[in-house]
Amino acid sequence: MPVTEEKSIQQSEVLVVDDSRTMRLALIRALNGLGFHNITEANDGRQALEAVMAKSFDLMLLDMEMPEMNGMEVLATIKADPGLNGLPVIVISGAEQTERAVECIEAGAEDYLTKPPNPTLLRARVTTSLEKKRLRDRDRLRLVQLQTEKDNLERTQRRLTKELDDAARYVRSILPEPVDTPTLIDWHYEPSTELAGDSFGYHWIDKDHLAIYLLDVCGHGVGAALLSVSAINTIRTGGLNGVDFRDPAAVLGGLNKAFPMERNNDMYFTIWYGIYHAPTRRLSHASGGHPPAFLLPTEGGIQEVNNPGIIVGFMPDAAYESASLLIPPGARLIVICDGTYEVTKPDGSLLDFEEFKQFMAINGAEPDCFVRLLAWLKTFNGPGPLEDDFSLVRVQFP
Repeated sequence: MPVTEEKSIQQSEVLVVDDSRTMRLALIRALNGLGFHNITEANDGRQALEAVMAKSFDLMLLDMEMPEMNGMEVLATIKADPGLNGLPVIVISGAEQTERAVECIEAGAEDYLTKPPNPTLLRARVTTSLEKKRLRDRDRLRLVQLQTEKDNLERTQRRLTKELDDAARYVRSILPEPVDTPTLIDWHYEPSTELAGDSFGYHWIDKDHLAIYLLDVCGHGVGAALLSVSAINTIRTGGLNGVDFRDPAAVLGGLNKAFPMERNNDMYFTIWYGIYHAPTRRLSHASGGHPPAFLLPTEGGIQEVNNPGIIVGFMPDAAYESASLLIPPGARLIVICDGTYEVTKPDGSLLDFEEFKQFMAINGAEPDCFVRLLAWLKTFNGPGPLEDDFSLVRVQFP
């Protein structure tokens, strides 16, 4: 039967089934005395089934012996129907039919009464049966509500998952393609969650100036990704009025003013920004709370490329300075994020930065450097995702 709200005795629908009109009238009078007013009669089993198919009842009083279709057959039909089997049935039997009444209870009847029913017993059996149905209906209603809530939650989760997937694809779509002319540039990007706070890029501002940049927003998720994309697009489009994007210090100062923490849900980002001037082979660079980049000359060794400054968005009046160095022919520059080395070892200690630096000195120039580094880090971290986003940009200068 359908799940309904709780009903009072006056509202309850009762079906009285007996082939004897005299017995039906006696039962109806007794039920009226208990306060029941919504009572339907059926004079045989088939009529009873037609009634319960057409209308929802809260209780059935069912005679055992009837022509054409007896009480046991009616009961079996009701209990076999998932839409009807919650209907409480009290069988009405003669004194000599007690054994059959017990069989009916075993078949699913709620209780039984002997003819003629004792008014006190009738009140007790009817009240108990309706209370049990009320509790079952409440449980079913709660199950329906829980299932509805679960379905709604699953739909919401599917929608959010799709939106996160779409957002993650968008974040990847704005990353630049690796290039091989006039400068060879490749990269590796592996977020620790669906949406990362890392982003990077490189582009020629003009024919002489190549911009290289990598930023890392604190945290993960939608907020971090939105801030990361917004900051990267600002750099890519030169969207800071009055800022010379060939001046790393000026770029960081402009970003610091454009993205204050208080307007970005207390989120900030670190950034390494460099400008390579091709005619002079000079690399100017500035950093806002970011790890150093590495320069690997062709003759071997490794050099940190860093001019430390405060994280971007933390202090509105922060000042940044640029530094510069000459790039030897064939040298490689590797710009990293802290997720490439901030890895917890099995003993709980963090990977030492100098140990990471030496790994990069040995492997940084290899074609499969990124694969080697990731495999090495996973020997500490395990096979799952890294603790933080993993992003590197490698530039091989002519």
